Parts: sequence; structure tokens; C-alpha cells
Amino acid sequence: MKDCIFCKIINKEIPASIVYEDSNVISFLDIMPANKGHCLVIPKKHYETLLDIPGENLSELIKAVKNITKALSLSIGNGAYNMVMNNGEDAGQLVQHAHIHIIPRFKGDRLRLSWSHKKYGNKEIEEYKENIKKFL
Repeated sequence: MKDCIFCKIINKEIPASIVYEDSNVISFLDIMPANKGHCLVIPKKHYETLLDIPGENLSELIKAVKNITKALSLSIGNGAYNMVMNNGEDAGQLVQHAHIHIIPRFKGDRLRLSWSHKKYGNKEIEEYKENIKKFL
């Protein structure tokens, strides 16, 4: 996509600190990391969200995420990590190119990924379950 910053990174039109690249996936360090070592992993083809990525491409993306997460953990010694994928503007997606964040975590890093907990009303959880199952 012409104006997509991630597509420009893929096409080497703008620089990035690339940690991994193959024919389908590229990964680079986030320039505004939640913690140092924070990587983004993206498909080279432009897809906006998870639901747009065909199964075979998604499989390749997830395999790359696993390998990069392992390499990241071995290189910086973090014992934990978060994987985050925001899909759509209402979910906080700022770049409309599907991407997965790998955020290394450390004891006492004070980084919080939090939300308020909601409660289901009487029998509401069963209604949600049945409605979702209709589409599977």
C-alpha cells in the first residue's frame, strides 16, 4: 500500500532495525518500545487485520513470531513476554498493516497491559457462547 509506513519499511524506502526477514515476513525493533527489545513482526503482503491474513500466511507469521520470541529471550535474558495484536482503530491499531508486537517483560518493569473487568448478567455468558458457536 502506497502510504503505509510498514510497506515502506518492507520496500526499504525508509530504514528500520531489521532483526529477521524471509520471503513472507519481516521483523524489526519498535522505535517507541514498551521495553527495550520490543519487536514488531509483520507479513510482507499488506493485510489490515488478522482476519484478512490467509491461513497459510498466518501460519508463517506465527512460526516467525515464535522463532523471534525465542531469539529475543535468549539475547536479552527476559523470562517473560507479551504478544499483542491490535486489530482495528477501536482496539488501538495505529498502523493499518497487520502486525504482532513481541514485548519482553522483566520483573519489576512496571509495564501494565490492563483493562477493567466486566461481568456477565444472568445467563448472558451462555447467550454469548451460543451466538459465537453459530458462526464457527
